[in-house]
Amino acid sequence: MDDRFNTTAGWVLFAGIIALGLSAVSSRVYHADKAELPEEGGYPIEGAAEEGGEDAGPSLATLLATGDAAAGEKIFAKCTACHTIAQGGPAGIGPNLYGVVGAGIGKHAAGFAYSSDLAGHGGNWDYESLDAWLKSPRAFAAGTKMSFAGLGNPADRANIILYMRENGGGPALPTPEAPAAEEPAADAVLDGAVPATETLGGEAAGAVAAPVPAGEATADKPAA
Repeated sequence: MDDRFNTTAGWVLFAGIIALGLSAVSSRVYHADKAELPEEGGYPIEGAAEEGGEDAGPSLATLLATGDAAAGEKIFAKCTACHTIAQGGPAGIGPNLYGVVGAGIGKHAAGFAYSSDLAGHGGNWDYESLDAWLKSPRAFAAGTKMSFAGLGNPADRANIILYMRENGGGPALPTPEAPAAEEPAADAVLDGAVPATETLGGEAAGAVAAPVPAGEATADKPAA
């Protein structure tokens, strides 16, 4: 029995030594004992939005030109808990918004208790300011009393601005930028007709002159 115990103990000790050795090798070769980040973050996914890509897309002027005030009216339903928009409508938690487009920021509704950050902001509710406000009221005026988180969809913001403009008017809409002219594709240039070259003395420039028999006069060589 002592021989079996000694044999078993020997094998257990041997296995422990092997495990310890493998652990040491893996820590040196594979850095198993240290957490490391991969050198590259994997394969890029085609079409995936990059950081800050939410601002990409049509300009505000384009969205306003192609927007829909009727769609904006439906979105404005989210605002009716705090605002009215009918002419002469009462103030609620927020001011009445009739005629707000183009009015002074924090000064539109006389007698309403605006936050100091909004009342002291300066400027008018032009289209850019309204878009920034609707995107994130707290980013526009940190001390605002308005608890609304904002509208992340640029098209929704444009539509609601158009609806507010229908209720009280506002400045002329900005003109969308003209689309950039596209350069002709290389294949179109190669496949198209070759433009004619200027002629010199009735012959195409670059054309190879026909050989002149010996003894005949040419323009730059008299007859022999």
